[in-house]
Amino acid sequence: MSQADIAKRAQFDIIRYAQLWEDADVLTKAMGDVAGGTLVSICSAGDNALSLLTLDPAKVVVLDLSPAQIACLRLRIGAFQTLHHGEFLALMGARPAKNRAALLDRAVAPLDTETQAFWMDKVADVQAYGAGGVGKFERYFRLFRQVVLPLAHRRTTIDDIFVSKPKDARHQFLENRFETWRWNTLLKLFFSRFVMGRMGRDKAFFDHVEGSVSDHVARRIRHAAIDLDPVDNPYLHWILKGGHSDALPMPWREQHYNTIRDRLDRLDIRLGALEAFVESGEKADGYNLSDIFEYMSPDIAAQVYGSLLKASNPGARLVYWNMMAPRRVPEPLLTKVKTLTDLENELKAQDKAFFYSDFVIEEVLG
Repeated sequence: MSQADIAKRAQFDIIRYAQLWEDADVLTKAMGDVAGGTLVSICSAGDNALSLLTLDPAKVVVLDLSPAQIACLRLRIGAFQTLHHGEFLALMGARPAKNRAALLDRAVAPLDTETQAFWMDKVADVQAYGAGGVGKFERYFRLFRQVVLPLAHRRTTIDDIFVSKPKDARHQFLENRFETWRWNTLLKLFFSRFVMGRMGRDKAFFDHVEGSVSDHVARRIRHAAIDLDPVDNPYLHWILKGGHSDALPMPWREQHYNTIRDRLDRLDIRLGALEAFVESGEKADGYNLSDIFEYMSPDIAAQVYGSLLKASNPGARLVYWNMMAPRRVPEPLLTKVKTLTDLENELKAQDKAFFYSDFVIEEVLG
């Protein structure tokens, strides 16, 4: 099943991800020096495509099968153009706010009528949750936060997660206060393949996944809570508290705001599959592939991977994540790329988007 084929199996007329759940810090470090080059990015909610602008490329080609996900990026473009940084955070939901409907009006003003209509249909939800909280995945976490989490822990316990501690103390906190029998039971139920496939990710995205989803989530939570400091984790903040506090995703930080805004004209947004870029005859100097190979069978993933190599300049890096379906360069193509193992290991240890089990960086040889 190619990326185009997945459109026949999954829904793409809704916002699946209203914000990006992949760490732009590790993505941008993985790309290397791409100044003046052409980058290709899966859109999703658009945050990582925006983060790539900080690397000073000549162009970022942004692709997605979903008009709804493209609309998320277009809203961000309008927001960067019309709002100051604090207003952007309020609109997106990273900060509490009572004026999101008015901010939304301003953000969509420079956009096309179709995108304006798309977002005007969601004013009530944006006002309530922020534009970064209106996706299917975010609703899933909101249900978890409001209904499931209180059954396992008091608010004081959740607050204490975000008090900075040494690693040993974080380990003790998790084992002695957090991983109770009630928590473990609720986690197995709520993060099961059945529940997540119907309320979080599309069930078609689990076609090639093996093993227990809840066990995987439990392992990754331990990584986020012990190996990394939760205080600095924007994703954990949102899941457990419904906002970001001072921990922001990279492209939402104030130090990058003006740089991204000044380079918005370098985005080349295209509705369609990744294969459309390959067929255009263009060449890329780097790819943000999200976790697309995980949705494909190994044979189809190998075919798509081979086509990307033909559309790559020497030195281009293919950067992508795996959650539960292991995907790397197909064996017949091993001589075509170099795996940057040391950099992978360094960045995997830093990756705050803790759902993924693997982070891959492969460089095209000349």
